Amino acid sequence: MQHQLTTYLRAGYPGLAIITPEEARAEAEISAACTTTGHHLHAWSSSEGLVTIAGGRVQSCSDPLEALPLIETLFGDDSGRHVIVMRDIQPHLDQIDLLLLRRMKDLLRLAKSRGHSIILLGCRLKLSPELEHEITHLDFKLPDIIQLDAVLQGILEANRMEAPDEVALESVLQAALGLTTVEAENAFALSVVEKGGMDHRIVAREKAHTLKRGGLVEVIESPPSLADIGGHDPLKEWLNRRAGAFSASAKEYGLPAPKGLLIVGIPGTGKSLTAKAVSSAFGLPLLRLDMGRVFGGIVGQSEANLRSVIQTAEAIAPCVLWIDEIEKGFSGSQSGGSDGGTSSRVFGSFLSWMQEKQKPVFVVATANDVSKLPPEFLRKGRFDEMFFIDLPSQAERSQIWEIVIRRHGRDRGAYDITQLARACDQFTGAEIEAAFVDAMFESYAEGDEPKPGYVTEAITRTVPLARLMDTQITALRQWANGRARNASSNGVSPSSSTSKPPRNARRVAESN
Repeated sequence: MQHQLTTYLRAGYPGLAIITPEEARAEAEISAACTTTGHHLHAWSSSEGLVTIAGGRVQSCSDPLEALPLIETLFGDDSGRHVIVMRDIQPHLDQIDLLLLRRMKDLLRLAKSRGHSIILLGCRLKLSPELEHEITHLDFKLPDIIQLDAVLQGILEANRMEAPDEVALESVLQAALGLTTVEAENAFALSVVEKGGMDHRIVAREKAHTLKRGGLVEVIESPPSLADIGGHDPLKEWLNRRAGAFSASAKEYGLPAPKGLLIVGIPGTGKSLTAKAVSSAFGLPLLRLDMGRVFGGIVGQSEANLRSVIQTAEAIAPCVLWIDEIEKGFSGSQSGGSDGGTSSRVFGSFLSWMQEKQKPVFVVATANDVSKLPPEFLRKGRFDEMFFIDLPSQAERSQIWEIVIRRHGRDRGAYDITQLARACDQFTGAEIEAAFVDAMFESYAEGDEPKPGYVTEAITRTVPLARLMDTQITALRQWANGRARNASSNGVSPSSSTSKPPRNARRVAESN
C-alpha cells in the first residue's frame, strides 16, 4: 500500500480515497509515504479540526466548510507540497450540500495545479456524480502475515511471554489471516487470558465470530470429510489428485493453483456436502458466501460488498470459498432485471476476479438449475471442472445407508443394507436420511429401537423428489450429457416410475 500511495503522490493525484476500518494503520502508511515523497501531512476531523502532524498545530474547525478555506490557504503558500487526510467525511457528503461539493471541486483543482493531495479516509464512501470522477479509490488490503506477526510480537512483549515455536507461530498467524490488526490484537489477547499463551484454535474461533457478524462470509468449522459422502468416486478421485496442488513443491514445479469446481445436479444428492468436504480434502479453511447478502439496497453497496468478500478470501488464502445455489445469486445478470444493472455489474466483477485471481482461492459453487446461469460462467477457465450429480445408484445407496446408520449411532449389522438400497430406488441421499430419521421418531414414540420394519414403513411413506420433478430431472440429465463429468462411476440404476418399494420389501425387512 505504501509503495502504491507513494507513486500516486509523486504523480500528483489531487484526490484519493482509502476505505478501511483500520484508520490507525492507514494513517501510518500515509505518513510513511509522505516521508518518502517529502509532503507535509495534515489531518482533519470534526472532533479535532485541522491538525498539522509534524508540528502539532491545531486549527479548530468542526465543519468541513470551515476547514476547506484553511486547506486552501495551505495549498496557496510556498512552504512545499501538502497532503490533507480528511477523516469520516461521508456523513457530510450524505447531506448533499451543494456548496460543499462546489468547494471540494475547486480545492481539488487547486491541488492538481500545485501538486497537493487530499485523501478521504473512512469506513465507507459513496461519492456524488460531481465528485466520483475526481477521486481515485485505493484498495487497502487486510494485513498479511508479516503485519500480523508484528501485532503478535507486541502482545507477547506486553505480557512478557516467549514466542511459541515456529510451527505453533505459523498456525496462530494463519488462523488470524482475514482479521484487521485491531481484531487480531483482540484475538491474541483473548488467547493469552484463556490459555496463558497463543492458541490457534481460539484465534480461529474469534475469526469465525468476526466474519459471521459481518454477514457476508462465515468460516465453517469442522467440515465433513470425503468419507462422509456415499458414492461420487470419480469426483472424490479428482479432488484427491489435486489435494497437494497448493503446496510449496507444487509451486516450485510450476503448477498453477486450482481455480475451482462447479457441481450441478438434483437437489438432495449431496452437492453441498461435497462442497464442504473439499475443504477437508485440501486441508484448507472453508468460507461460505451467501451471495444473496452481497446485494444491498444502497447504490454501490453490492459492488463494495463483493470487493470486501474478495479481499477477505484473498487475505485468508489459501482457502476454499463455497457458494451454494449460485444460480439464485446471479439469476438476474442476463437480462439486467429491475435492479438497474446491479446484478450484471456484480456478476461481471465476479467473473473477472475468477479469471484473473492470483491468490490461491478455490471456488466451489453448487447449482440446481443451470439454465439460469449465463453461458460465460460455465466455460473452461472459470472453473477447472464441472461435475453432474445424478440420483445415486444401488451401490451408492448402500454406501449412503451405511453412513446414515453409523451417523445416528446404530449398528449397521442390524439392517439388510442391500434390501434397503433396493427398497428406496430413486431416493436421494437426503431422502434416505430423512426416512431413517422418520423411523427413529416412530420407534422412539413406541419406546423401541428403529428396527428394519420401522425403516421400511418410512420408505413407503416417502414420495421422492424424482417422482415429483421427473420432467425437470430429465431435462437436467439431458443438459449434463456431454457438458459435465458424471460424479458416479456406476451410473444410475434403471429407475421405475414409482417410488414404491418391491412387494416383498416389507416382509423381508420385518423378518430381520
